[in-house]
Amino acid sequence: MPPVAALRILKTDDPTLMSLDNRTALFRLPIELRWRDLDAFNHVNNSNFMTYLEEARIRWFDSLGEPWLTESTAPLLAAVQMNYRVPIAYPSRVIVELFADRVGNTSVTIGHRIASEDGTVLHADGNVVIVWVDRASGRPSPLPGFVRSVASGADRAASPLSAP
Repeated sequence: MPPVAALRILKTDDPTLMSLDNRTALFRLPIELRWRDLDAFNHVNNSNFMTYLEEARIRWFDSLGEPWLTESTAPLLAAVQMNYRVPIAYPSRVIVELFADRVGNTSVTIGHRIASEDGTVLHADGNVVIVWVDRASGRPSPLPGFVRSVASGADRAASPLSAP
């Protein structure tokens, strides 16, 4: 698990949550790189980019204030698309930003960006599709209402959705 700074809650109507492409972030998580994140080329190994995204998604789910993982349903990663833009050198801090790209009946597509701490360098971007499933049957189940509401924008301004 990447080390992270103490969480500070911000509202998504805060203008500091606008990304470089002017999308409103659902969630932002700063991550300080670890020496062990590096590979033989002395930059962050590509597999660690996925770990950073996973950490941001889990922190976002936890920030929603409702149980996103229950005995009957669970979110599963159905697809991942990652564009590696610029290597991340050590030492540095990055910001992981999450965006709601699409809200479906049983899934949500979360756009993501990994950028330098000051936002001037885009290291990676893309998206993931998360499908909620019934644990007993393994079949898709309806997206939890609170996830749908926040991801669709209805409750963004009222929900704690960011960590500096």
